[in-house]
Amino acid sequence: MTDLDDRVTSVRSEPRAAAPEQAGPITAELALKPASTEPMLGRHGWSAKYGRRLAGSDAFVVSFVLIGAHAVRFGPDLLEPVAGPSAPTYWFVTLAIGVLWIVALHWTHSREARILGHGPQEFIRVVRAGWLVFASIAIFGFLTQWQLSRGYLLMAVPLGTLVLLGYRYLWRLWIHAQRDGGLLQAQVLVVGNEETASEMVRRLQRARRAGYNVVGACLPSHAAPTDRAEIRGVPLLGPLRDPVAQARSVGAEFVVLCGNDDMSLAESRRLGWSLEGQDIGLIVAPAIVDVAGPRMVMSPVEGLPLLHVDAPEFSGRKYFVKTVFDMIVSVALLLVAAVPMAIIALAVRLDSPGPVLFRQQRLGLDHAPFEMLKFRTMYADAEQRFADIAHLNEGDGATFKMKDDPRITRVGAMLRRLSLDELPQLINVIRGDMSLVGPRPPLSREADAWDADVARRQLVKPGITGLWQVSGRSDLSWEESVRLDLYYTENWSLAGDLVILFRTAFAVVARRGAY
Repeated sequence: MTDLDDRVTSVRSEPRAAAPEQAGPITAELALKPASTEPMLGRHGWSAKYGRRLAGSDAFVVSFVLIGAHAVRFGPDLLEPVAGPSAPTYWFVTLAIGVLWIVALHWTHSREARILGHGPQEFIRVVRAGWLVFASIAIFGFLTQWQLSRGYLLMAVPLGTLVLLGYRYLWRLWIHAQRDGGLLQAQVLVVGNEETASEMVRRLQRARRAGYNVVGACLPSHAAPTDRAEIRGVPLLGPLRDPVAQARSVGAEFVVLCGNDDMSLAESRRLGWSLEGQDIGLIVAPAIVDVAGPRMVMSPVEGLPLLHVDAPEFSGRKYFVKTVFDMIVSVALLLVAAVPMAIIALAVRLDSPGPVLFRQQRLGLDHAPFEMLKFRTMYADAEQRFADIAHLNEGDGATFKMKDDPRITRVGAMLRRLSLDELPQLINVIRGDMSLVGPRPPLSREADAWDADVARRQLVKPGITGLWQVSGRSDLSWEESVRLDLYYTENWSLAGDLVILFRTAFAVVARRGAY
């Protein structure tokens, strides 16, 4: 019996489960909201005000953790001495560690406005600050022969770092909410040829949570004047003649030079020089995009930075490690979910006539066909009823999407919202047909309509969850979903898989884009 929810739904609209961290899902509604022109930089810019709030909350969290660790380990005794020659009391040590930690958070630039709200750098710098504190304590204890309590240190620094990461994540959610409303943006001027500049403007407008508001665009200095007044709703200021004056005319705080192969090395260098001392920053977006940092190595030659880009690997040891990891985790998850899956199977059977499992042929690694499993979420006659609703398609490209599809059963709707209908695919992972993380497996008819670029996503095993699922799920366009799938295909790592799996839990709980 055929369940048409999978037969007519594309790879991007089917799953509801989970870059590099992407900027977050930006729907067409959010993209249309006007962005604030409040400056980011300066004494009265939003970054200074936010930085002060973050510094205060950092101090509060560090103090809370250290005082808590002291209280748990030593109770109300404030004068408990440290073992060792001429050692102070633990209360003095607690105070010293707190000051050192706050300084380390500042020294590692963990509150730098450019990294707040998107990307992993903020969290990496918080961890680096915690490591510096721990290393400093160890070195100082070795030099002084003070024997600090291991239990106290473990509760104070490692646990404190985890608490800091958790509360910084809550701050990030607040930033996302502000940026969804158009606030906390850096004002930027995009420079590039019309096609490249248009693509950059489109990406920055979609990635509202990255925090860049495009207030103008310029063509390269040697470009011929144009009659166009704007690019994607952004004023087009013509060729770049006076970068400082043109940036200030639209209130830009940064100049984004994209696809700089249209400008000579001398022109690019002079652009950087002209912005020096003008409180206007320069951001360079290289012509080669969607390449992860580990695949790039910079090699300076005569002052010219050359980027060596390693070819993506689709076999080898790391894929063996990924396969072993998938097998172990899938077996463990099946053991844990055995009882819930039995209950779901019973609910599916009692809710409507038809099989418990929906089986469908999909394409896996290198376009090899396999049978994908899901809990059935539609009525058994869904295929026959498709002609009645085909004209209500809300998807784009080779997709069919419908938020309120009448063919979905009551239990099926609940399973879709919670992404529980995907659980049987753990069996596909154990069989070796799928991975926990990867692009979604397409139907044959969908793959037949792809061009060669899209077909590259089949160079890795398809996954139960993936990068685009945690970056917007069904709210993303087909083009954006493909871009994220291709990025994952060429730049995946086991660490990245762990992040995606972690973010999957939040995507499922939030239920964003799940239908």
